[in-house]
Amino acid sequence: MGRIRDIVYRAEAPSEQPGKLFGFALAAIVVGVATGLMAGSFRLALDWLGSARTHLLTQAQGHSALGLVGAVLICGAATAAAAALVHRIEPHAEGSGIPRVEAVVEGRTPPGSARILPVKYLGGLLTMGAGLALGREGPSVQMGGNIAIIISRVLRRNRYDLRMLVAAGAAAGLATAFSAPIAGGVFVLEELVKRFQPRTAVATLLASAAGFMSADLLLGGSSFKIFSAPPMRDPRMSDVPLVVVVGLLAGAVGMLYNRAVMASLKFVDASRLPREVRAGAIGGLVGLVGYYAPSMVGGGDQLTQRALFGAGSIAVVAGVLVLRFALSVVSYASATPGGIFAPMLVIGSHLGLLVGLVGRALIPSMTPDPAALALIGMAAFFTATVRAPITGIVLATELTGVTNQLPPTLGACAVAMLVAMMLRCTPIYDALTTRAATAAQQNADEAPAH
Repeated sequence: MGRIRDIVYRAEAPSEQPGKLFGFALAAIVVGVATGLMAGSFRLALDWLGSARTHLLTQAQGHSALGLVGAVLICGAATAAAAALVHRIEPHAEGSGIPRVEAVVEGRTPPGSARILPVKYLGGLLTMGAGLALGREGPSVQMGGNIAIIISRVLRRNRYDLRMLVAAGAAAGLATAFSAPIAGGVFVLEELVKRFQPRTAVATLLASAAGFMSADLLLGGSSFKIFSAPPMRDPRMSDVPLVVVVGLLAGAVGMLYNRAVMASLKFVDASRLPREVRAGAIGGLVGLVGYYAPSMVGGGDQLTQRALFGAGSIAVVAGVLVLRFALSVVSYASATPGGIFAPMLVIGSHLGLLVGLVGRALIPSMTPDPAALALIGMAAFFTATVRAPITGIVLATELTGVTNQLPPTLGACAVAMLVAMMLRCTPIYDALTTRAATAAQQNADEAPAH
């Protein structure tokens, strides 16, 4: 039945030929503005929920057993509610959403329902508000893509333009989520479209710029540069050995991360527990962690910020690295709305910082600033997991405003990518896109005929 529906979809779809460029460009701007307003409000709501969660968890610590039970139950209930929204209303709103957008752009799955937008928005607030180690960027990308689908249908754009506008909406979503308009456009061209076409570039750049500017209406000055970074000395040749170590470790840990995420999803897919129960248990576990360490849960921007200032001892940084690695994998297995960009930045920054702190203790004369290695680790780990080095380098630069670390960052990313390829590590979004396309086919097969 799903194959028949796909044939019908293709047969009824408008022409695959591009429409008129001027109308297409205007549509991209409309998509960008709408996405920026949506993603900006989403970011504001998550910031408020994050502050409220931290306050409540801190207050709960003063009420012993009652506070602990309350933290577990509230976080578990919010996560279970998000899982129910996804499972019962719109299954395609599950997870990051970037793989689903990639499948639509590639033409591997139909665009989907407008229900994705409200379910992703509300489900993301519930999940990330509960403190799961997930990021806002994935939902922002998928919601931007879904806004593009809605606008394309209203403006009667053909199927070719619809897919390109979905990519543009994704770029606007990422640009707004991370205040990184250049990285948003580069990510779409490097990861989603995987080729450079002038028409696609026009759409992504226009949408990214329009989204960034419209979000600024809501966010004000906070729409610029997510992280602050201390002054970093210029790179030296003596820094090369530890920069290479960061690249080697980022490649190896990136491979482990990808395999752990996919293994956790395979495990939960085979589980017979109701999705709401499973998600509630994961939310309760996160609530337990949050009760004892409120700063360790959530997207982790504050942890990345501390790493970029080189703060922490070897033991503490290693502990954060291990705990956040596990929390990220477990949180994504809840199958609720939430991305992995922000958690990857936490892991990568702490991996680089750990190398810097160990180097500072053993070979201080050959060790770059630990904060610089934290920044390099962010880009290198992203490169290893996603296999998108240009996006990783641009993203790290836009997020921090640091430009003098570009040469060692480029070297570390090259090493990380080489290691990941030698270890036969499937890029995380490629693996998740295949899973998303398979799930879409299964959902179509199980849907009742009309």
